[in-house]
Amino acid sequence: MTYDPSNPIIVQGDKSVLLEVDNPLYQEARDVLARFAELDKSPEYIHTYRITPLSLWNAASAGLSAEAIIAGLERYSKYPLPDNVRVDITDYVSRYGRLKLARRDGALYLVSDDAALVAEVVRHRQLSPFVVGQIDAHTLQVDPARRGLIKQALVVVGYPAEDLAGYVEGERLPFHCRTLTVDGRPFALRDYQREAAEIYYAGGAAHGGSGVIVLPCGAGKTIVGMAAMEQLQTSTLILTPNTIAVRQWIDELLDKTTLAADQVGEYTGLRKEIRPVTIATYQTMTYRKRGTRGQDLPLVQEFPHLALFSERDWGLIIYDEVHLLPAPVFRMTAEIQARRRLGLTATLVREDHRESDVFSLIGPKKYDVPWKDLEKQGWIAEADVVEVRIPLDPERRMAYAVALPQDKYRVAAESPAKYDVLDQLLAKHEDDQILIIGMYLEQLQRVQERYGYPIITGKTAVHERRKLYAQFRTGEIRRLIVSKVGNFAIDLPDANVMIQISGTFGSRQEEAQRLGRILRPKRNGLLAHFYTLVSRDTNDQDYGANRQLFLTEQGYHYTILYDHEVAAYQPAVVAAQCREALPRALLGNLAGVPNPRKVPQQLGPGRGTEP
Repeated sequence: MTYDPSNPIIVQGDKSVLLEVDNPLYQEARDVLARFAELDKSPEYIHTYRITPLSLWNAASAGLSAEAIIAGLERYSKYPLPDNVRVDITDYVSRYGRLKLARRDGALYLVSDDAALVAEVVRHRQLSPFVVGQIDAHTLQVDPARRGLIKQALVVVGYPAEDLAGYVEGERLPFHCRTLTVDGRPFALRDYQREAAEIYYAGGAAHGGSGVIVLPCGAGKTIVGMAAMEQLQTSTLILTPNTIAVRQWIDELLDKTTLAADQVGEYTGLRKEIRPVTIATYQTMTYRKRGTRGQDLPLVQEFPHLALFSERDWGLIIYDEVHLLPAPVFRMTAEIQARRRLGLTATLVREDHRESDVFSLIGPKKYDVPWKDLEKQGWIAEADVVEVRIPLDPERRMAYAVALPQDKYRVAAESPAKYDVLDQLLAKHEDDQILIIGMYLEQLQRVQERYGYPIITGKTAVHERRKLYAQFRTGEIRRLIVSKVGNFAIDLPDANVMIQISGTFGSRQEEAQRLGRILRPKRNGLLAHFYTLVSRDTNDQDYGANRQLFLTEQGYHYTILYDHEVAAYQPAVVAAQCREALPRALLGNLAGVPNPRKVPQQLGPGRGTEP
């Protein structure tokens, strides 16, 4: 094969991949790499991806072959691929599914056509505790009660099993999705939502029924969950990040399905209803009895609400925002592998680096779609991303210099110099609906004192939160200050500006969630704006750079401004490619309607962008 030095990538022997940002083929190559490699670094000119066993196994589980991966690398590579990379890609992809879990006559078996592999893994200390006996050269009988632990062990061994052991059907629950919502608006699945649910379900086959769907915030992950429920027709336990998310699931289910109110229950700190469809929070599920920490107790004695997993004959468990799954729920999930499991998330990145546990216990990635693809189709809003770097004043600079390492970020993140830039941005978006979000409550309270805007924190009662969100949705209030509780599961479709004044260190998953808050499609094609204010030459700026890895993964470029440049900056108003004005009813979930035609719009003046 002839290689072209003008191509954008260099594949190195350590399985890192360098991608030139300014190359004309950058976007094409990025989209190829995103299917089987993980973004590691994204400075100005060269992005670094890394090909890992887990990234290859997720690709293989989604149907990508080693030949297709190698062909993609060769298509965009400047130089020949190192031989060891070719070999390793082929080897790791072939490892997925070489071992299979199967059930016969109530017993669980680990089987493989490769007798040498069976001989190898039966002696491995990670797996041997779960082996009941060896039936023949190709078959091991394993402990059915340890199905999840077996899959975790095989990931560690390096041969992830394809789980074909099947699932219990669960208590039957007949219902269907409506074609008209309760208030008469048309409703239909979008094409990608239907495809995601069908790939997950796999026609009821054993190779379906467990896995993760990755979709942007605002793309209707809840709708995908509902579609999976409709296909399975079984009682369902849904786990969510917070009570607001619980209420939103309930509202959606009652609005868009034929489920009755007495079939849908809330299991939170406020209510304990166990019904055919029950929606609970991770916080409630991981409530720990006082005095049990550090004791060697059975899981449900230490965390009594985990008993909910066995309170009904669940046929499906949905893990909303699966990247937030807490450790006790992982442990419980390892014990319920006979139940179908569906993870929903905008990003597989976990801050605790337990992506392999999601892979083995919830299931591999079954479906994802690039954010920019949905943006082009008009299903999520186009976004303009800007980072503003603001110097510390001399006094705070000294405070930062002498602060303890664990205190430096807070000193930088809470810099009062950010408020002058916040003043200017608010003035530039006078007619927009704006969320101001941050990590530190004292900082947010100072913002409230400065402007008088309403504020929502973890201490705000649920009924008050719902009231403020409703007022924001109707336009009664146009400015809202939110703490980290605003990261997840709030539905504010008309919010088109977010100003982030502090974040959770370098959390990429938080960046995904926050950007997602403003990506619901806008009326008249309005552009969404995501601003991050960081203190220049501090770890606040460094953490911001790490968070922006997520933006780069999804194809966004971000503009860098310095504080003195904000006054002259003119934000674009309308998306470069926007939909024609649609009736308000069509701004919801209407995949049954063809994608609306887009018309080019004139952008306001802009600056060069930095990836």
